[in-house]
Amino acid sequence: MKTQLKFLALASMAALSVGSLQAQTAGTWMARLGVTTLAPSVTSGCLTAPDYGDGPGGCTKADVSKETQLSGGITYMYTDHWSVDVPLALPFKHKIIGAGGLTGVGQVAEVKALPATVFVQYRFMEPNASFRPYVGLGATYAYFFDETGSGKLTATTNPGGPATKLSVDSKWALTTQLGATIALDKKWFVDVHYSKTKLSTTNHFSTGQTLDVALDPAAYGIEIGYKY
Repeated sequence: MKTQLKFLALASMAALSVGSLQAQTAGTWMARLGVTTLAPSVTSGCLTAPDYGDGPGGCTKADVSKETQLSGGITYMYTDHWSVDVPLALPFKHKIIGAGGLTGVGQVAEVKALPATVFVQYRFMEPNASFRPYVGLGATYAYFFDETGSGKLTATTNPGGPATKLSVDSKWALTTQLGATIALDKKWFVDVHYSKTKLSTTNHFSTGQTLDVALDPAAYGIEIGYKY
């Protein structure tokens, strides 16, 4: 969180050197392209019985790696201060890493995630301000696909048996957002953003076992945009 706050602070300092160039008034469309990092903050439950990976570290749990992808989005200014925003990104590929009793074994599976979100935003300052911070509240549908297990997963869930397959439940969740746009000239701008999603899901294995995980991911990024 400290890193993201410093990120936004530097952006606001940069805006001080830019005059009042860009009007974000009612009816304005804005498009952007850049990169976004999706970083889960995982709280894992225990694998349901039988748990063949249970060891000195306790029951079998999971952690999830962060991933950075090409991203963008489209914003429509409904009024001078209220906007609707739809972020876009390529699928994020996350490693599922052993934790708890599997601490130290490394990657046990892989999954792709494609979070689809629609934000309602409130933008502060006047429409022609060069620096416009905003807050947002959105509904997110986290879609998980292309789940792939490894030999380590099979050894934990079904040793000596056929390869274990897994699936991750796709879920709806609430997302809060903090960001800012910084005008470069009358058309071009930089957008920086940070968001947090309250998201929990369940992993299902072909052996019948399940594993509940609270992902609660943070997303932060920087993008270059153009105003129409």
